[in-house]
Amino acid sequence: MTFAAPVETKSIRFRARSFVAFTLTPEAPLSEWLESLDRWIGNSPGYFAGRPVVLNLNTLKPEVGQIETLVAELGLRGIRIYAIELDGNTALEANLPPVLIGAKEATAGLLMQADGKGRPEETGKPEDADRAEQGKQPEDRQPEAPATLMVKTPIRSGQSVFHAHGDVIVLGSVASGSEIVAAGSIHVYGTLRGRASAGVLGHSAARIFCRKNEAELLSVDGWYCTAEEMEPSLRGKAVQAFLEKDTLRIAPFN
Repeated sequence: MTFAAPVETKSIRFRARSFVAFTLTPEAPLSEWLESLDRWIGNSPGYFAGRPVVLNLNTLKPEVGQIETLVAELGLRGIRIYAIELDGNTALEANLPPVLIGAKEATAGLLMQADGKGRPEETGKPEDADRAEQGKQPEDRQPEAPATLMVKTPIRSGQSVFHAHGDVIVLGSVASGSEIVAAGSIHVYGTLRGRASAGVLGHSAARIFCRKNEAELLSVDGWYCTAEEMEPSLRGKAVQAFLEKDTLRIAPFN
């Protein structure tokens, strides 16, 4: 008599993961909001390419049929919606992205705790989150300072620098057709000809500094100004961009 050896079965493991996604929040009238989005895309082509985007509809509160039309409109603009943020128990069609509720604003500190291996040319690296000083309870730990990304070479046209952990410092110039996206502030010690977006994760105190302003677009916490909208007197000058009462200001920096 023979016996078959028992077959070992492996259990399936389910784990929760957190990811950073950009959020679009349409407002009424929708036609004007789409026109504003088209101007943004025109000044920053490819900005949303390959990036996860969540569509927050809690402000617009459209009908179910309008949601499908809006998702299609965004798709035509190269924006792929990964999920829809909508309070309540609205049932959407199976062909639409899933509904999310209870989202929280991302912060650089939270992102740093989830960070993996070291990032190139950083300064101010945080201590190991699991390392506690002797004699201190976990609640006594000081908050970790955001890391700074230092770019020592010029940023060429077509290149993109995205740093979700703090400030970005560029020692050279930033070419037209390139972009810098940072959770903190942006410092450019050469000529800024491309696009710079600071405070992208909700940091309204972030600023943009550059030695020579030839920027295609400047943005702080979602408020932006294109080259066409800037005062001519600010072109070719050392400037700083910052928010003041929900208004983006660009001023000479002496």
